[in-house]
Amino acid sequence: MPRVKVSKPKSKAAGLPAVLVTLRRTFREMGVRRTAQTLYRINQSDGFDCPGCAWGEPKDRRHAEFCENGAKAVAEEATTKRVGPEFFAEYSVADLASQTGHWLGQRGRLTHPTVRQPGAEHYEPISWDDAYDLIAQHLWECEPNEAVFYTSGRTSNEAAFLYQLLARSLGTNNLPDCSNMCHESSGTALNASIGIGKGSVTIEDVETADLVIVAGQNPGTNHPRMLTTLAAAKRNGARIIAINPLPEAGLRAFADPQKITGLAGHAQPLADDFLQIRIGGDLALFQGLGRLLVEAGAEDREFIEQHCAGYAEWADHISAVDLDTVVEATGLTLAQIESTAHAMASAERIVICWAMGLTQHEHAVATIEEATNLLLLRGMIGKPGAGLCPVRGHSNVQGDRTMGIFEQMPEWFLAALDQEFGIASPRPHGYDTVNAIRAMRDGKVKVFMAMGGNFAEATPDSEVTAEALRNCALTVQVSTKLNHSHTITGKTALILPSLGRTDLDVQDGVKQHVSVEDSMSMVHLSTGRLAPASPELRSEVAIVCELAQRVFGPEHPVAWGQFARNYDLIRDSIEKVVPGFDDYNQRVRARDGFLLPHPPRDSREFHTGTGRANFAVNDLHWVPTPAGRLVLQTLRSHDQFNTTIYGLDDRYRGVKGGRRVIFVNPEDIAALGHSDGDTVDLVSEWNGTERRAEGFRIVAYSTPPGNAAAYYPETNPLIPLDHVAKRSNTPASKAVIIRLEKSR
Repeated sequence: MPRVKVSKPKSKAAGLPAVLVTLRRTFREMGVRRTAQTLYRINQSDGFDCPGCAWGEPKDRRHAEFCENGAKAVAEEATTKRVGPEFFAEYSVADLASQTGHWLGQRGRLTHPTVRQPGAEHYEPISWDDAYDLIAQHLWECEPNEAVFYTSGRTSNEAAFLYQLLARSLGTNNLPDCSNMCHESSGTALNASIGIGKGSVTIEDVETADLVIVAGQNPGTNHPRMLTTLAAAKRNGARIIAINPLPEAGLRAFADPQKITGLAGHAQPLADDFLQIRIGGDLALFQGLGRLLVEAGAEDREFIEQHCAGYAEWADHISAVDLDTVVEATGLTLAQIESTAHAMASAERIVICWAMGLTQHEHAVATIEEATNLLLLRGMIGKPGAGLCPVRGHSNVQGDRTMGIFEQMPEWFLAALDQEFGIASPRPHGYDTVNAIRAMRDGKVKVFMAMGGNFAEATPDSEVTAEALRNCALTVQVSTKLNHSHTITGKTALILPSLGRTDLDVQDGVKQHVSVEDSMSMVHLSTGRLAPASPELRSEVAIVCELAQRVFGPEHPVAWGQFARNYDLIRDSIEKVVPGFDDYNQRVRARDGFLLPHPPRDSREFHTGTGRANFAVNDLHWVPTPAGRLVLQTLRSHDQFNTTIYGLDDRYRGVKGGRRVIFVNPEDIAALGHSDGDTVDLVSEWNGTERRAEGFRIVAYSTPPGNAAAYYPETNPLIPLDHVAKRSNTPASKAVIIRLEKSR
């Protein structure tokens, strides 16, 4: 285990250190000239969309419209390092499996398609034609629902649309994606409450709000460009309330690295109030706030009467919430809760932002419904400067869902798809991520294909997931770089190297553009300009189209070959299938792209079963800490994006040189018989079963009593596959009961 150094956590984010880290990483990976050419075009209207988070771009873009972690993501993709056939000849699959994810990612860009034949110790080169024939043969030999097509949020709108068309043409809705593991709870809750599973705000709304609540989110690490928006809101007079189990530097203060004052160390304070809530206490908090707001007469009667259903039932239920229970469940004082309620009662424009800290709990859907209830109560939907803001964690995960990457798309979408292409889409729901793992584990899936991502390490219950993947006859990974999903394979395994966001995509001599959708429902173009890492690389669009031609043959009604040569034709078809994409090719070429319609935001129309926004009634649920145990949340380090590990440091939390650490309240460390710096194993306990992750260094930290935190994917082995959020089936990675045992 690396020797970890621990220092005092930082009290502010960004500033000169962020600039220096950015330059050091990008120069190391790309060199000075390539760095200048690449960073200049991140998130610009004539450039490429950052492959990191999905935070939107403001109308007035800065020359450097990127953050430290976005630059790291670009450097990882645009690196000059290469992984070719000679690499796989040197390293066996077992050799690669023994390395860390960080080591694998640092090897460089994949250059050639490779195959691992049954029983082989190494990947070997394979031609594209033979690779497509191999996949087609396996698909022909299985029933449609014995194939699973997974999608990462990196995938463009065009590639995602064709990918789901491939699956549905084959006859399956088995289209799990990374959203199943992150914001599925948000979509489930918002669809039930307001009739659309997307946030209702723009960048301008956040900037002009007078109260911004940031709950279960760490923007300083996970969405750093959001700090610029929060700083603008602060300058405009907003009050910011941070609700989180850990104090995070990015919510305390922001030193803007694009201003001289920020580079000089001056930081703008952001959060006016920090509510250090117990893990899983947000549902109780929102219900307690609801009671106090109702008692204060803070409801917007006109909005409720004209646009809402279920208010009376909710008000009766919420009025009976016991505030003593709320205090116990949240770990907050009654004074803190009352102060927050007063802020909400007096604000004219409220935005609530959230991320994984709310979505990955057993009661996640109910929690988000209760947050929505508060805004409905105050009439904050369809109002400038107000609304709901689920902050998506991957650049086009929202766009992929819009394009049909979902195991249970509605009938209107499937009917439109069938009409446009002359196919017969299946209607039975397919597998989401958790159910796909269960099906693979149980031998019900023969072919697993992943369009990007790192399925083996992004998913829960690592041993079960590995067993599930190994049960497959064929696993296919469309990838830009190595990760552990390439070492946990079916009996036959393919790696198909693809273009990335930064790469120039030329088809039939014509430069192509793809498009993406951000968290604010803005759709815009993304155009790479770097020479591809190898002439063997294919675009994701080309891979899907060439595979489909091989699987279905020339008589298939879909014009796969034309789509591969001209992405405008794909957008023409999207326009006919997906509402809101009228004049797609024209509007997406505008400087800032275009904003998709959002009926609750645009006209206070709610396409729910009642035709109104629905107040939801939920039982109060929280996770007490059993004696001698801790409640663990999993999270990212600052040197990380999803499962991609850029480095072994987390400077905002004061950790350097390692990742196997667990942050524990000092009083809990003593009470459990340990000391700061001890090495322990983490043992999770759930429904009479135990799972173990070994060799974690205890770090004394400001966590709520009884709570702890550690990084994933190192802690994914502790997450039971069947411990999921009710209704959304999202893995409950944020409230895991564990005990600490001294390592042997």
